[in-house]
This record gives sequence, C-alpha cells and structure tokens, in this order.
Amino acid sequence: MDSSGLLTTKAGSREILPRPAPTPILGMDPTTRRRVTCVQDSQSCIPLSYQLKDGDIILLLTPAVVPEMSPLNRDANKPPSDPFEPLGKALAKHHSWVRHVPYLPRNGITGTHVVHIRLAAAVVFVISGPPHHGQPSQANLAEIVRTLCENRPQIILTCCAVQELGPLEKSFPTVIEVPGFAPSDLEAAANVLFQETRRSRPRSPNNIQKSLVTAPRAWAVEVWDANRDVTEILDLWCRCFPEPFRLGRYQFQSILRRDGYAMHYVVREPGGSQVLGFCATYTIYADSGGERLLGSLAALLVHPSYRRRGIGTSLHDHALRQLTKTRGVCRLQLGSTFPRLFYGLPVDSPFESWFEHRGWPIKPHSAANLSGHEVCDWLLTFKDWPSTGLVPFHLAFRPCELTEFDMVLDFVDKESRRKDNMGWYDQYAKLANTMNIHDIILGLEGDTIVATALTYFKGTGSPAAEDLPWANTVTDQVGGVTCICVSDTVPNTAKKRDAVLIRLLNSCIRRLREQGMTKLFIDAVKGGDEGFQSMGFQKWARYRDVWRNV
Repeated sequence: MDSSGLLTTKAGSREILPRPAPTPILGMDPTTRRRVTCVQDSQSCIPLSYQLKDGDIILLLTPAVVPEMSPLNRDANKPPSDPFEPLGKALAKHHSWVRHVPYLPRNGITGTHVVHIRLAAAVVFVISGPPHHGQPSQANLAEIVRTLCENRPQIILTCCAVQELGPLEKSFPTVIEVPGFAPSDLEAAANVLFQETRRSRPRSPNNIQKSLVTAPRAWAVEVWDANRDVTEILDLWCRCFPEPFRLGRYQFQSILRRDGYAMHYVVREPGGSQVLGFCATYTIYADSGGERLLGSLAALLVHPSYRRRGIGTSLHDHALRQLTKTRGVCRLQLGSTFPRLFYGLPVDSPFESWFEHRGWPIKPHSAANLSGHEVCDWLLTFKDWPSTGLVPFHLAFRPCELTEFDMVLDFVDKESRRKDNMGWYDQYAKLANTMNIHDIILGLEGDTIVATALTYFKGTGSPAAEDLPWANTVTDQVGGVTCICVSDTVPNTAKKRDAVLIRLLNSCIRRLREQGMTKLFIDAVKGGDEGFQSMGFQKWARYRDVWRNV
C-alpha cells in the first residue's frame, strides 16, 4: 500500500485543516455509540470484492486533518501519523492494490490527483466533516472527483453524521457514514466496503432512518427478452460470481440463446425495466430414446441489493413449475449438463441451506443416495503429465473414423444409460455429418470399442466447445475432454479400467498437443481425486451433483 501521509507546502511546513467544532446530532443520545452505516448504495458497488480483480487499484483520497483528532496521536512521545492510515491498511487486508493520497481542500483536486483517479478502478473519497472558518467544502471537491471518475465507482465515506453535510444522497450514489476517526471505526468501514451489508435508506430531513429490508413477497415473473436483457443479465452475472467464472458477451449470449431447449425468466423493478433477478432453465434429451427429458435449473441470480425479499423464491418456484409441466421431464437438476453454466451448486456455497430448504438434496445422506456428491472440473498442464508407458498389446487408441460413428453412438448410448449420464448421447450425436467426428478418441480391443472420449478446442466449430465455455476462459491454449466412457462389461477392460483411462487421456493429450494446445480441461468428474492428482491434474472447480426425480 502506498501511503503519502500529510502533505507539506513548498516551505516545508505542514498545512492542515483546523479542527472541526463538534456538532451535536439532533435526536441522538450523546452517550450512544453510532455504528458504521451504509446510508445508500444505488450503484450497487458494495461489496467491492464483486467489482475488483487482482491488479485493480483502489484510490483512497483523504483530507489532511489535525493529527490530534486521531486516537493514534494522543501519545506526545510518538511522532504524529496520518489519522487515515488505519483505513488504508484495513482496505489493503481485503485488496492489496491500494493507493492512499491525501488532498487539501484549499488546493483543490490537482493534476496529481487526476492521474491517480485515471489509474484507479474505484475511488474512496473521505470527508472529515463540514467546512468551518471559511474552509472550502470537501463535498464540493467530491463532486469534482465524481466527474473525473466517469464510470468508475466512487464511494463517499464521511467521518461525521451525513446530515451535517447536506443532502449527499442526491449527489453521490454510495455513501458510508463512520462515527469518527478511531482506528476501529475505520477498520469497520473497510469491512463494510468488502462485505455484503443491509443498507439504510437515504435519511429524511427529520433524521428518521428506515430499514431497506422488506418482508419477502411474491414477485411478478416474466420471460426474458433475448434482445434487450443480455447486457443487463451479464452485468448481474459478473456481480454475483468471481473472476474465474466471467464470460464475454458473445459466449454468454450463445450459452443462453438455445431455441427449443432454453427458457429463461426475469423479475424486474416494479414500474421499471431494471432486471433484479434472473433464472436460466434448459431441457435436453436424457438419452437416445427421444422421450425422457432432463430439466435443468441452470442459474438463479438476484441483485445483491435486492436479496432476502422473495425474488429468488419467486423465480425458483415459477421455473420449477414450468419444468415439471413440460411433457417428458423425468428429472430436475440444480445446475446444467449441457449447455454448461455450472454443473451443480458450487461446494460450500453460502446458499446451500436456501436450496435445501426448498427440497433439493444438497448433502448425500448415504452411499446409495447419489445426489449431493462432489464432482470436479480438472485442469492439467501438459508438462506435468507423466509418462504412461507402453499401451497394452491388445488395445489401440486413435481418432474415430467416419465409418465407425454409428458404432460409437451405440456404445455411448449403452454406457451412459448404464451409468446414468444424462445428455451424453446428444453430445456425440451432434457430430453427425461433420468433420468433428475425428474429435472422438476411441479405445479399441480388436474391432470392439471399449472406451471413448470427446475432445474439443476453440475455433473448430465443435458443438462441445459451444456447450462447454470454461476451458476457453482459462487461456486460448486449453483444450477440453468431455463425456469419457470406459466399458465395464468387456472382461479385459473391466479389470484394467484405470489403465485404459490413462491411455485414453494420453491419446487425447497427444491430439490436442498437435493442435497447439498446452493444457487440458476435464469437466464434471465424479470421484477419482487421488488418481487425477497423481497424474498432475489440479482442481479448477468443485460442485455438488444435485438432482431429484419427478
């Protein structure tokens, strides 16, 4: 963290603001200790952890105030320090890229400040109090900074009651009130900026605070508008999920727009068009029969500022009613197989109990209960892949030929039915009459197929690459492998299943390496953690495989 401390004049003497006179707060017992309060956050930038990624700079602009105002400087034997230094340090505990730059109201916002603002991803502007003895208004300087911020979020942090500064809520979308200069108060303010909080409504002139938290209720749910809602829903997605799960607009739009297979819903702001909540659902064929369908509750998002009001429940219940009314749906999945957003609920999600309360079997209660078990996405760097030795003489591994495609479909259909892998058959069937048939890697014992895997990578038109976006978000040199089938019915293969899987993966790696790939992404693997880790794989994401039969 870069802390500039107190500014000095050219003559070398400190130039500091006079101590503001204490101002009584109407309606407040002077013995009552006020708390750090989020007065409003209409731009929804809190928590900042949803807005910032590694390397993004937080600019902390603080006024140069009398050092004695801080409890830090009550020891006359110690040199004075900047009263806002604890705030900078507390912010850095949450996000290490903090730049602390003081300002002098008399000098205004200088060119140095402008440079720092343009380099920042977010600006925290501190106001110590109302102007006294002819001082320029710090709130007026905050207005200038707001203009310079353009699209960057600006957060006003006041070290006094907001009422003393006038109607700040009309000028600034995010305002935090701090009781004073105590380090504990400033540290609490930093915590508020990085943690979800219940926000207070803008205060009325009579200083009556009312809670924004309203009783949950039923909300009107409507079908999304694919033409106008994508941008707003993508913004909502980015607010709700961390950096590894961010998608570009084209990818996001492609995943959502699946005519005949997708139906998505939104809750809008009453009387307006702002999207407050979004729910994505899909239906896909479970197998080759064309009659059984898997219904997926693929994503459920609620704007952080509007949670705990019944929006999620309204979307959830409406989506499930529509899925269960769809003819042929035999199972409901929390997550999605194909196309993939999340395979299931992320492990240790704070919303596990919310879904469990609504009837989803989140935790496995027995080995026989398959729902709730962990599945993982794995990532391998090719240089970490160990030598696999010689291929057993009775097995061969190679890309699929066009003439073998029908046999592959028959094999995949039987294996996926046997192991309850819904939707896998369709992933192979989509390759019919395309050159992507060669993306299938076969394991053969003589003329008998004993194993298959479907490889994919960017820029080939592969349907699998369109349905599975996450490999491409790592780097452009990541190829994927999905829908791995290894037979348990062929005697020689069943006894050496792990060896067959390793050789199959080795052939997949060889094919992807020939296409310029340097890493391998495998999705939704059930079990086998020790084996994959011993082969150099690292977990990329963890989910719970949650479903229930209809």
